[in-house]
Amino acid sequence: MIAWDPNAGRIVWSDPERFPAWSGIVTTKTGIAFYGTMDGWFKAVDTKTGSELWKMKMPSGIIANPITYMHDGKQYVAVLSGVGGWAGIGLAAGLTNPTAGLGAVNAAQDLGKYTTLGGDLVVFSL
Repeated sequence: MIAWDPNAGRIVWSDPERFPAWSGIVTTKTGIAFYGTMDGWFKAVDTKTGSELWKMKMPSGIIANPITYMHDGKQYVAVLSGVGGWAGIGLAAGLTNPTAGLGAVNAAQDLGKYTTLGGDLVVFSL
C-alpha cells in the first residue's frame, strides 16, 4: 500500500503487505485512511505519515472498497470482508498450480494459511 503525491511524482509513504492489496482506500476529512488486506486486516492509518492508528482482523480477506457514510449525525465506515474474484480464485476453487487462474494462484500463494472465504459486511462507528 502506498500514498502517492501526484504533484511531486513520488511515494510519500508505504506499508508493505504480505499479499497484493486489492482493497480500495477511503479517507476522512480528519486525515484517516481505511483499507483492507487480503489476509483479513482492516486498517486505519494517518494519511500524512502512514502510521497505523488501528487494525482489526476481519472474518475473511478484504478486496472490497471501504465506504464511509453519515446517519443521524454519526459517521460510520463499512467494508465487505470476503475474498473472491481473480485474487481469491485459488482459495475459492482449491487451485494449487501457480499458473492457474491466469497467475492468480501465484499472486496469492499461501492465502489459505491466513484467511478463509467469507461474505460479511462489517460496520464501525467513528
